[in-house]
Amino acid sequence: QVQLVESGGGLVQAGGSLRLSCAASGRTFSRNSMGWFRQAPGKEREFVAAINWSGLNTHYADSVKGRFTISRDYAKNTVYLQMNSLKPEDTSVYYCAADATALALLTTQEMDYDYWGQGTQVTVSS
Repeated sequence: QVQLVESGGGLVQAGGSLRLSCAASGRTFSRNSMGWFRQAPGKEREFVAAINWSGLNTHYADSVKGRFTISRDYAKNTVYLQMNSLKPEDTSVYYCAADATALALLTTQEMDYDYWGQGTQVTVSS
């Protein structure tokens, strides 16, 4: 059974940092793109960041570019999201996702991701 488990969320003041982790189990994702999405109350889920299978190609939403960094550890089958200079508008539930298609082009589309974690809450106070 494939599972993605996020951790690292919490409450932080504006300007602070958090690092989210997403640990995968049940299969390896070393040949697959991984992504982070978020959903704020009353809003649709939106793309945040993605990293391709090689780790050499990344993509970010404009709203987080320059503040967030996505990375992956193949040995741990884990993807990370380093979030710096956090703003109140970053407050959301953050979801990790994995594309089941090996060696696929990097995508920002929610529909292209096949596996999802349960989410971790990030709250940024002003």
